[in-house]
Amino acid sequence: MTNDLAGLLQSPEAARVGAVLIIDLAALVSNWRDLAARVAPAECAAVVKANGYGLGDIAVARALWQAGARSFFVADIEAGLRIRRALPDARVIILHGVPAGTEDEVAGQRLTPVLSSLGEIARWSGHAHRLGDRLPAIIHIDTGMNRLGLPSDELERLCNDPDRHLSGLDLNGWMSHLACADDPRHPLTPEQLRRVHAALARLPSAPVSLANSAGIFHGADYHFDLVRPGIALYGANPAPWLANPMRPVIRLLARILQVRAVAPPMTVGYDATHHVDRPSKVAALGMGYADGYPWSLAGKGTASIAGHAAPLVARVSMDLLTADVSAVPDHLLQVGGWADIIGPHRDVDQVAREAGTIGYEILTRLGQRYHRIYLGGASV
Repeated sequence: MTNDLAGLLQSPEAARVGAVLIIDLAALVSNWRDLAARVAPAECAAVVKANGYGLGDIAVARALWQAGARSFFVADIEAGLRIRRALPDARVIILHGVPAGTEDEVAGQRLTPVLSSLGEIARWSGHAHRLGDRLPAIIHIDTGMNRLGLPSDELERLCNDPDRHLSGLDLNGWMSHLACADDPRHPLTPEQLRRVHAALARLPSAPVSLANSAGIFHGADYHFDLVRPGIALYGANPAPWLANPMRPVIRLLARILQVRAVAPPMTVGYDATHHVDRPSKVAALGMGYADGYPWSLAGKGTASIAGHAAPLVARVSMDLLTADVSAVPDHLLQVGGWADIIGPHRDVDQVAREAGTIGYEILTRLGQRYHRIYLGGASV
């Protein structure tokens, strides 16, 4: 641990909480630059939805703006307004489109909606005509996800009369979304690419966006004019068939609240699920499922204290974890010290595997009780 970080962990803000989330903005920026270089000359946007994948959307967006990112995707208008206030000149793109009644606000704040139906296109185009202006939009074509996006019948109608449907719009682009890009052998991925090309052959020319994080690693055919990395920016592996090419961005530390000796036949934690089979030392750590740490990780995984492994044992509680710290030398085991929960010894993807979930969920569930420390850039 560097002296600078050790000092930050002794701050009054860190002293008030049970766990600290360290966010390496320099690593985040490095990941974006790596992806931007891979896809050039296509534009590399940044997906900062879900509060910047749990890391703080304002801090993340500001760091990426300073690095050169100019287009930012969020899910809803509320998140878009936050990014707009922080970055007045950015292109802020709303994946959930324009809910009825929000047209004035979306237009007034210069947000760019992604439109997913002919009805939504008509409503946004009608608003443009009422304003006597052309309003920006990206149109989502569904090519196999069957979630958001123009279904095939509506796409057919659009292809047959694009001028009527797109009147009043400043068409920023066409987009679709890959359903199975994290499986390099799934046949739907090249089929979606084929469907995109078939649609583009019948539609007015505009920039195209298809690739998410995993899609970037399928090669240049998927890059088109703009890519939309999310999970790759935040350090999880975007291409599970490869060694992780991204730098880790987060480190999660829990405070050691108490250490006690426990001998057989005693048990630890709720429901007495952990049975002590030898004289042991057990530490209580200051975080739990209220902080987004999955309850399903009961008795799984390992913390690290001063480089020594400390298996996590017993139930995950609302505010506490417990670790067997028998192998940690006494002089390194201090109440008030810190245990690594996610860090060099155990990354986001490993935690996700242990929990039976995905890295996306681990990141986006990171709780609000953590004191967040931003390294390598401005913090919020």
